[in-house]
Amino acid sequence: MSTQRLRNEDYHDYSSTDVSPEESPSEGLNNLSSPGSYQRFGQSNSTTWFQTLIHLLKGNIGTGLLGLPLAVKNAGIVMGPISLLIIGIVAVHCMGILVKCAHHFCRRLNKSFVDYGDTVMYGLESSPCSWLRNHAHWGRRVVDFFLIVTQLGFCCVYFVFLADNFKQVIEAANGTTSNCHNNETVILTPTMDSRLYMLSFLPFLVLLVFIRNLRALSIFSLLANITMLVSLVMIYQFIVQRIPDPSHLPLVAPWKTYPLFFGTAIFSFEGIGMVLPLENKMKDPRKFPLILYLGMVIVTILYISLGCLGYLQFGANIQGSITLNLPNCWLYQSVKLLYSIGIFFTYALQFYVPAEIIIPFFVSRAPEHCELVVDLFVRTVLVCLTCILAILIPRLDLVISLVGSVSSSALALIIPPLLEVTTFYSEGMSPLTIFKDALISILGFVGFVVGTYEALYELIQPSNAPIFINSTRAFI
Repeated sequence: MSTQRLRNEDYHDYSSTDVSPEESPSEGLNNLSSPGSYQRFGQSNSTTWFQTLIHLLKGNIGTGLLGLPLAVKNAGIVMGPISLLIIGIVAVHCMGILVKCAHHFCRRLNKSFVDYGDTVMYGLESSPCSWLRNHAHWGRRVVDFFLIVTQLGFCCVYFVFLADNFKQVIEAANGTTSNCHNNETVILTPTMDSRLYMLSFLPFLVLLVFIRNLRALSIFSLLANITMLVSLVMIYQFIVQRIPDPSHLPLVAPWKTYPLFFGTAIFSFEGIGMVLPLENKMKDPRKFPLILYLGMVIVTILYISLGCLGYLQFGANIQGSITLNLPNCWLYQSVKLLYSIGIFFTYALQFYVPAEIIIPFFVSRAPEHCELVVDLFVRTVLVCLTCILAILIPRLDLVISLVGSVSSSALALIIPPLLEVTTFYSEGMSPLTIFKDALISILGFVGFVVGTYEALYELIQPSNAPIFINSTRAFI
């Protein structure tokens, strides 16, 4: 990607999803949301319904999925899956609201495509409130802000995930066996603090984000997708075997831990930013609502099943990522490494969105002969920032919950219902619809405030020490 392109190109809204390995940059993040690339009905670079479904699934499956067993523990074995189902239904409904509002403005303004930020801006311009109309441009800025926080939050989660998994694999290397079922005592080999592992990954991730052309990352993206898929299959294969008696597990957890559940759950479901780009790229966009609902049904089933089965298998010992509970045998140690490799290369793809928003601001103000230096310097600073934040919050479960509560709740729950009200209020809305939208936004805001507070409180004054014992080993 040239510096001139960074300087001139508008930001493309493509939240929390990655580029398909077979796509180039112009066929991935950029064209999906570029107004000039709105492809309809059989264009050569449009996607089929099956490709769109795969992209939708890929964009919703990541580190948040591995944290759901602990989220179910924070809600209870009955309350957890019920709450996941409700949050999934509401999140998908909000995605539908965003698509409906975007289509409304496309028809009204005779535009081929509007992204998330544009839709919010036009929604405020349609508001009956004159103050909102006069400050409509802040709608895009608010969306951009939460996208930056969300994506950089994902990158922080990746640092913690990589450090925790590599630390566990290395420390247990001497006790790793080929027997994945015996409950054997493992003597750990002390190495170094997990925060030092994060610093060890820092230079490699800096070099990775220096690759500004996503086409060069295509082979790594393909590798990431394959390794994460294989790892997920192996995780399921283990947790469905010999499930312990669940009678000792609480049906409903204490209310104090429920906000942590909310943050993790909404972190997992926050894929709303990719909805409009995917719909835009379909050969037949009229099929997109069906694809959206089908894909999110699959995602919700996957979330509930892994969350419940993981909690049933490991009980109170479940950790921030279910990979940390897997046995110390070579098969499952390789699963941890494979998933970590996939997360490592996904870092650059998640980093792309905040880079496209932030870097042009600095590059456009630099002398022409310094543009490349400024570009690389800002990239380095952003990666170092995510590393520092991860070091300050080295607990994976709290990082996920905090990111979900702070930013994902705003993008996925708070903004879409308010957008529907501002868009259609002047055209007439039923009181029931207004009440429904207000209720969703209020609940999202309450989750935002309480979830953020509880995550920060748990970080400052942890109620429980981190767990380092899983169901298949005891540490000495």
